[in-house]
Amino acid sequence: MATKSQQPKGRNGTLSSLNVAIEALNLAKEASSITPAKAVFGSVSILLTMIRVRFLLPGNEMFQADTYSGLDG
Repeated sequence: MATKSQQPKGRNGTLSSLNVAIEALNLAKEASSITPAKAVFGSVSILLTMIRVRFLLPGNEMFQADTYSGLDG
């Protein structure tokens, strides 16, 4: 009988998954010898880091710039 591995759930599971993905991309960037691939790995790592930081904001508050529609009235 095969056992299913326990997947972390909720906020901690999401943060754990983001951390693992970021670390894997950083390792891939260091191991790659192809300059364009290094740029891609670095860019995606930065995007995931930004998502992680956004996820850590208290109460999932949005930045004012994110909510401003640009229309007055």
